[in-house]
Amino acid sequence: MNLLLIGAFDEAERDEWATALRAAMPGHRLCLARGEVDDAEIHAAIVANPPPGSLDELPGLRLIQSLWAGVDRLLADATLPPGVPIARMVDPAMNEAMAETALWATLALHRGFFGYARQQHAGEWRQQPQRRADEVPVLVLGLGQMGRAVARRLVQQGYPVSAWRRAVGDGGADLGAEAPAGVTVHRGAAALPGALAQAQVLINLLPLTPDTRGLIDATLLAQLPRGAGLVNLARGAHLIDADLLAALASGQIGQAVLDVFAHEPLAADHPYWQHPRVVLLPHVAALTDARSASAVVARNVEALARGLPLANLVARDAGY
Repeated sequence: MNLLLIGAFDEAERDEWATALRAAMPGHRLCLARGEVDDAEIHAAIVANPPPGSLDELPGLRLIQSLWAGVDRLLADATLPPGVPIARMVDPAMNEAMAETALWATLALHRGFFGYARQQHAGEWRQQPQRRADEVPVLVLGLGQMGRAVARRLVQQGYPVSAWRRAVGDGGADLGAEAPAGVTVHRGAAALPGALAQAQVLINLLPLTPDTRGLIDATLLAQLPRGAGLVNLARGAHLIDADLLAALASGQIGQAVLDVFAHEPLAADHPYWQHPRVVLLPHVAALTDARSASAVVARNVEALARGLPLANLVARDAGY
């Protein structure tokens, strides 16, 4: 089969992916640009936020395989071929990396380590009360592949963990999957305020859809216990920046850990950079590993070649 690799890569990133993908799929031809073969002979596109229009007029296309877990930018392309299946990246290595980041953030919030860092800069030696893990309830927004990995890891560390799903019933990507043992699941908009009221740490891992854009606003933040911690590892557009800054100023939110932003890279004059109660990461909570992700791609390409069911398909109407 002929495969097209296309995305928002620099040359070194493209070459790294090409090497890993060719090693994982030696029986298929990987093209790095349109024109290497006739457009009608490209059977699958392997993409990472490709420029809008780059998949248009590929009559032989039978699969669009994303290298990223999030597909919101991909689905925003109005020229995307309407009948072609889209598969998102579900990489066990990425899931574990996300679980590591979420555990680090939760531990640091629980044990007050961010506050101790501020004390260090102020030259202040002062011990704070120490809570046990079972005294720090955590709420995970979203219970897809990454949400389940995060919830599972936090339960293993002794935290009381609950999770919230926007949909009430099963349907859409991952909604029928079983929650990890020990995790209480809340479903639907009506259940969210009660779940928030119990959470000392809120971790966002929702997909970005029209229904979840701007979800973390002043109303939602006000429903958390005063001084709660916010960890946003999903998409910057989930969060209303001005509302978070106001909640930090009032003390309603005690600390925020932010890995994603509405506009990236974050503008040099953004108040988050110097805010004493914001820990900022440059979208690195769970980077895609080219080696493990290439194996995931290879399995789907082989399934396509053999006419077998494809894995991790996106429900376009749901947005993930």
